[in-house]
Amino acid sequence: MKTLIGALCGVAISASGAMAQSVKLTAAEISTLLTGNTAVGRWEGANYRQFFNADGSTIYAQEGSRSALGEWRIDTDRDEFQSHWPGDADWEGWYVMEYLGSYFWVSKRTPPTPFNVVQGQQLVATSE
Repeated sequence: MKTLIGALCGVAISASGAMAQSVKLTAAEISTLLTGNTAVGRWEGANYRQFFNADGSTIYAQEGSRSALGEWRIDTDRDEFQSHWPGDADWEGWYVMEYLGSYFWVSKRTPPTPFNVVQGQQLVATSE
C-alpha cells in the first residue's frame, strides 16, 4: 500500500510539473503580444512602461527619467524580440517566455525579468 501511495504521489508531482513548464513564444506570438501594446514592469529597480508601435518604433518610459525613442523588430529565425536604441552599435535580442500566465524577458546576460502587457499605448499609469 505504501508503494502504491508513493507511486501515485510521484505521478501527481510529475503531472503538475509538466503543466507548469515555461514556454518560449514564437515570433508570431511575440508580434501579436507586443504590437500596438505596452509592456509594464521593473527594470534595474525602476518601474517602466514600453510601447511597441506597429511601425517598428518603441517608446521606453521609466520613472524619474526622460522617455527614449528606439526601434523594435521580431527576428523570425530566432523567435526573439529585438530592440535598438540611440547610441547602440547593434540590435539586442530577447526571448519572450510565458510561465503560469506571466511573461518574462530572457537573455543570456540577465535573469528572467517579469512584465505584464496592457492594451494600447499606455505610457502613463492610470488609477483604477
